[in-house]
Amino acid sequence: MSVETKFSIKDLENLSGIKAHTIRIWEKRYNLLEPERTNTNIREYSVSNLKKLLNIAFLYNTGFKISKIAALTESEIINEIESSIPKNREEHAITILKTAMFEFNHPLFSNTLFKLEKTKDFRALFFDVFIPLLNELGTLWHTGTIDPAHEHFISELIKQKIIINIEALQKKEASRELPTFCLYLPYNEIHEIGLLFAHYEILKAGFNTIYLGTNIPLQNLEHVLKHHKKIIFLSYFTVKPEKRTIQEYINEYNKAISYHKNQKLWLMGRRIQKTDTHTLPSNISTIKDHQSLIKQLKTLKKL
Repeated sequence: MSVETKFSIKDLENLSGIKAHTIRIWEKRYNLLEPERTNTNIREYSVSNLKKLLNIAFLYNTGFKISKIAALTESEIINEIESSIPKNREEHAITILKTAMFEFNHPLFSNTLFKLEKTKDFRALFFDVFIPLLNELGTLWHTGTIDPAHEHFISELIKQKIIINIEALQKKEASRELPTFCLYLPYNEIHEIGLLFAHYEILKAGFNTIYLGTNIPLQNLEHVLKHHKKIIFLSYFTVKPEKRTIQEYINEYNKAISYHKNQKLWLMGRRIQKTDTHTLPSNISTIKDHQSLIKQLKTLKKL
């Protein structure tokens, strides 16, 4: 696949974890990469350069000396990687998924996950591969190494994968004696992956769900309460609400539906991590992460 993306040496450092100074030494001493030069003599690296460096970094991080790697042909490097995969399966998968992102390569993404799914269930896949990958993408985003097209491409593929697994669980009808969860993102919030995986875990635990999705004003929640007497709302705050505090949002939430007795709100996401739980109303709970959500669901089911 021919891709015109160009990278600076700083981009390569961010993507591979190998310091720019070290990359320059490897270039000079072992001729490992062949960057192009701009009119101002600045190094520019192609996707093929990046793929090669990622493979080299993988072997280097598994204990290979750089001098030994430099003596290998590209096919020999691939063979060594394949021999090392059983012990470093997740790390290698993340490397391949980053390559798929930069190549906008859907088949590479799908085939990589297909191999992992032979040995992992979806929960393990999410925790061992998707979360580390997404955390790394967050860092790459803030350093300017990836652009919005790359981030959206890989995020949408991950969302599709979660949705497929959600659909498989939705074929089973949950007990009507259990509370219903209504999942939504606050107004102007569009980062959906965390909420989608929460939806997957709630269904897996055997609860009923109503999934409203992104960008939901508080007033919309009232319509759900017209049809369900016992409900737990769950929302995921990644970047919103931004201009107001979490406490202000909670106050607005309780004001909007204060006349409904049998409702609760569970909050997840980066924006609620520093919330003082001691100041929250009794119907509001914060859930630290998805592992904590799984434990909370088990407890709720026993009640």
